[in-house]
Parts: sequence; structure tokens; C-alpha cells
Amino acid sequence: MIDHAHNLLQRIRSHTAVVGVVGLGYVGLPLALRFAEAGIKTVGFDIDPEKPRKLAAATSYINYIPDAAIAAALAAGFEATTDFARSRDADALIICVPTPLDRHREPDLSYVLDTARELARHLRAGQLVSLESTTYPGTTDEELKPVLESTGLKVGTDVFLVYSPERQDPGNKRYDTRNIPKLVGGCTAACREIGEALYALAVDRVVPVSSTRVAELAKLLENIHRAVNIGLVNELKMVADRMGLDIFEVIDAAATKPFGFVPYYPGPGLGGHCIPIDPFYLTWKAREYGVHTRFIELAGEINHAMPEWVLHKTTEALNQRGKAVRGSRILILGIAYKKNVDDLRESPALELLERLQQLGAEVDYSDPHIPAIPPLRRGHIPLSSVALTPAVLAASDAVIIAADHDAFDYAAIAAHAPTVIDTRGVYRRPGANIVRA
Repeated sequence: MIDHAHNLLQRIRSHTAVVGVVGLGYVGLPLALRFAEAGIKTVGFDIDPEKPRKLAAATSYINYIPDAAIAAALAAGFEATTDFARSRDADALIICVPTPLDRHREPDLSYVLDTARELARHLRAGQLVSLESTTYPGTTDEELKPVLESTGLKVGTDVFLVYSPERQDPGNKRYDTRNIPKLVGGCTAACREIGEALYALAVDRVVPVSSTRVAELAKLLENIHRAVNIGLVNELKMVADRMGLDIFEVIDAAATKPFGFVPYYPGPGLGGHCIPIDPFYLTWKAREYGVHTRFIELAGEINHAMPEWVLHKTTEALNQRGKAVRGSRILILGIAYKKNVDDLRESPALELLERLQQLGAEVDYSDPHIPAIPPLRRGHIPLSSVALTPAVLAASDAVIIAADHDAFDYAAIAAHAPTVIDTRGVYRRPGANIVRA
């Protein structure tokens, strides 16, 4: 009998294994580049033909990944394709596709399952499949494993399956794919051992856990921890506002305590591919066990309401100047969900933009990282970024700082804009035209 586990481990440990990364977005592309950098033959797969085309030309489509990094990966043998039949040539297949919520705010596993079914068409004995997409506990065992075993191959003997959650922080210059510890949970002990060996090729520290469910829940805990604490400070900022206190000064003061406190800062709402979505994966699954996750859901409600709070503060500021929202010219600075990235996913600035338009405001945005708003799942908003000039600032009735990009000239903004709505605490000593939101 062929020992597929032994043979695959040998290929991995001898650095002769081929790694396939499925989904070349904000998670998959950095991971593929890291494996290529580590000297591993890497193939990227994506259904969008534009991505392989741009990568073949050494052109990055993510602002914090330079073209030089793509060129270096190509020189190391990296290639990208839309041909999923080539997945058969890979020894390890890593799935990095979206796990959004549907219109009922319930988990949408269609991307994961469609990818798994496509890979299953070409699956062969001796391959490892790793899921990195964030999801609820049980997904790997309950959803992915049956798809792979529908081929007649047995997980743990013929093919191997692990869950290893992505841990990306786009734009973070201190932590990247290499130095962020990697959790790995396997369907069997052999699966986990192979998963550990695979990620050890590219990541400094691999942390094995006892099961895929532990790894799945650990990932959710990481993001729920942030969502709940951000919800707390978002609620406190509304209390502080009514008390006439500066919430940022309060947080900075509390942060001088050297133990037992971690500073989180408020904003216009949550965005990105994790924090606004992941808690609902757990609340949905928890209902299967008769548990109502009230604490998590309350934090979600508070964070989801933040764009309305910013709208309220904007309306108050305009009223002080004898203006209504309808007919006012409003400029949103930063349409991305966080500073210094070109990622629009779940950006609260989009909701704010749409609400202002519904109320009759003339809305523009300026974002050096997003020249035009692309088609989105929520529809197309046909706007392009405007140049941030003194004339544009002066012509705006209100300027809302939604993402505090380093590229913005905040002194010029304060000098030329009649009213600035600061949702990020940019101005720690606000002037007469600065409004906290």
C-alpha cells in the first residue's frame, strides 16, 4: 500500500512540493508570494482573468504590494492561471476565497464550496487541501471533507485536510505573512503533521491545535475580541460627546496603565473582510446549540450604527451654520475601510456616502488609493476621486474624515475646510471648525 502521508511529507520537507494558492486577493496573493520567496514552486489560481494577466506583467493590483515583489516571485518561478485543471499538479492546495454574509446576514459558503467542488474534479491521492477562509466551527469537517471524499478518496489516508486561518493586517509594516504565527488544525493527526510541515516552509512559527474546530473558533475569537472592544469604545464616544469630553484623550489617559488595559479607538464603523462579518458566523452557528450570543450581537449593532452617528454629527454641524444636508456639498476623505489601503470591502464610508446622497447632499470623495469606486456587490456608485485642493476644500460645506490616510495634508484640510467632521481622532486639539464624530 502506498503511504501517501509519508511521500507528501518527504516532498514538503525536501522543498520539492508544489503549492497552489486558490484566490489571489488580499489573503491569497501575499501568501503565494511568500511561498515563492521561500523557494517553493508556487502556482496561483483565480477565476478573474485580469489577475493572472496583471501578475504575468509584474503588475500589482494591491497598493501595499509593490510591483518589485511580483517580479521577484516571477523570477522564482511563480505563475498565476485560471486553469483549475492544473491544480492536479500541486501537492498542496490552499483555499483563500471570501466568506461573506448573505442578505439575511447568514454565512455564505458558496465561494468555499464552489472552489472545493472545482478542486475535487482534479483531486488526486497524495494532496493536501488547506482552508484559510474565516468560517464557523465545523465547516472544514462538515462541509469541505464530504466534498473531497465524494471523489472516493479518504481524508487522512489518501488526501489530507487542514484548517489554517488567515491572519492578515493589510498595510501593517511590522507584521506580515512570514512573522505572523500560523494556526493549523487537521482532520486527523496525519493531516495536522502535513499542514505543519507545509506552513513551516514559509512562516516563522506554526502553532498546531487539536482540531479544525479549535482553529476555526480561535480565528473567530480573535476578530470578535476586536469587534466587541471597538463596539465598547464606539458607545463610550457617544457618552463622552454628551458629557463634552474628548474620547481620544480619555483613551490615551487610560492607556498609561501598564497592565490590564488595551487601547481601542472609535471610528465611523467597521469595515474589511473580517471584523464586520466574522462575529455573525459564530452567532449563526451558536443558535444550532441553543445559545444566543447577546454580547456579540449587541457590539455588532453598535458598530453597525456608527455611520448614522456620523451623519447625525454632520447634520448638527451643518445646522450650526444654517445649512441643511439637502443641497450641501460634502466631501468624504478616504473611502477605503482603513488607512493606507485600497480595500473597499464593507467600508462604512460607502454607507455614509449612500445615506448622504439619499438625503439630497452633493457628495464627492477623495482617496489617493482608490481612483474610482469599482462595481460592488451592493451595486455601482459611479464616482471618482477628486483632487484634494484648497479650492475643493473651501467649496465643501462639510469634509468628513472617514479613513485617515497618511497621504492627506491635515493642516491644509483644517485651514481651508469650513467644517471638518473628524471620525478618526486626527486632530487631538480640535480647532473651531473641527467636529468630533
